Amino acid sequence: MLYREAGQFKTSYQKDQQIFPITQDRVFVAIILALAFGVVPMVGNDYWLGTIFIPFLVLAMAAIGLNILTGYAGQLSLGTGGFMACGAFSAYKLTTAFPDMNIIIVLIACGAITALVGILFGIPSLRIKGFYLAVATLASQFFLVWLFNKVPWFTNYSASGVINAPPREVFGVLVTGAEAHPEAKYLFVLSLVAVLALAAKNMTRSSLGRNWMAIRDMDIAAEIIGIKALQTKLSAFAISSFYCGIAGALWAFVYVGSVEPLAYDINRSFQVLFMIIIGGLGSILGSFLGAAFIVLLPILIKNAPAFLGLSMASDMVSHIEAMVFGILIIFFLIVEPHGLARLWTIAKEKLRLWPFPY
Repeated sequence: MLYREAGQFKTSYQKDQQIFPITQDRVFVAIILALAFGVVPMVGNDYWLGTIFIPFLVLAMAAIGLNILTGYAGQLSLGTGGFMACGAFSAYKLTTAFPDMNIIIVLIACGAITALVGILFGIPSLRIKGFYLAVATLASQFFLVWLFNKVPWFTNYSASGVINAPPREVFGVLVTGAEAHPEAKYLFVLSLVAVLALAAKNMTRSSLGRNWMAIRDMDIAAEIIGIKALQTKLSAFAISSFYCGIAGALWAFVYVGSVEPLAYDINRSFQVLFMIIIGGLGSILGSFLGAAFIVLLPILIKNAPAFLGLSMASDMVSHIEAMVFGILIIFFLIVEPHGLARLWTIAKEKLRLWPFPY
């Protein structure tokens, strides 16, 4: 009864094709944005903003990038961590080479550089797919991390190889560096993620997104009807790498405060892959749900023994966390392959028919 389209008539094609055609959806999204921009910065403390919300938003952006490539275009990739490292080190080199460059321009530029790298490593997708493409992208993961770790030029010849992200301002407010307030960092990342998530949603609804899904569903049939596989696959790699590059730069500059290759190892690639599997392949909402699940679950597992009055070693908690992740991935692959986003869709379908039986 609360979620019905009865009486909501569309009088133009533009209204019928809008992202949220139902009034309840628009109200729900408006409430979420109001809470995110207005309430969370006021009531959240430094721990919640700096340890939970900021990494959640950054990983959600990386998950959106991988979901574009894997969920919408059907190109399996295990090189997300390497592309994030490419964005982080590109941002560091740009900020040190051009100290007066605005941080937003730096992020766009590092995303563009990562997109070019993504196109380079996406060329094998024209000939191989599936498991073989995953191995090719896995090679990019190891190569990029090795490159940034072994070539001292990327770290400006730092002896330790670990470099601190320089402080930068947006409209006179410090958003990067150790002295930046968590509220400013959070609002900066939230604004970027909101804008880029909206752009990704619109791309998936455009002709480009339809081409991605056609290649994903049946590439031979897509080529027969005139879709160019070369442009479609490489555009997916480019846009996906663009998002991952910006996410890597935000992870280094806003969250961690330092740029180091070990933060973008193979575990980071698997972490983002687990996000889109649990959240839902081919869903922008699923990227956010999967990121929230992956970020919050370890915190819940670590605090559960103390909450229950149990004494448990930290290594045992880490092992339990890995076991839970594995069980959940198998569960979603078998029971609900479309992830949490599909469960949300089913819940809305039931609300449409409530209180009648489904």
